[in-house]
Amino acid sequence: MPTLTQAKAHLRVDHADEDALIQTLIDGAIHSVCDYLNVTTLPSYPAVEIAVMMLVGALYENRESVTDRPLSDNRLYDRLLAPYRAMEA
Repeated sequence: MPTLTQAKAHLRVDHADEDALIQTLIDGAIHSVCDYLNVTTLPSYPAVEIAVMMLVGALYENRESVTDRPLSDNRLYDRLLAPYRAMEA
């Protein structure tokens, strides 16, 4: 799935200072998408990769979970991943 180089390009980061952080965000995003899809291995589809990158971007920009307003679900994220979601038995 997304590499560190791809994620840095997506985030417009051109230095190595945050490489470890960005890799951790990639790993966390992949795990989160797998959980959402109810799968153990990430499917290799462009829409799934885009959703992972969207999540990496959101996590990078919003490093703290403290907010003064309620968070809402991202419908685009859901729309990208819904076709690949495995229903639980």
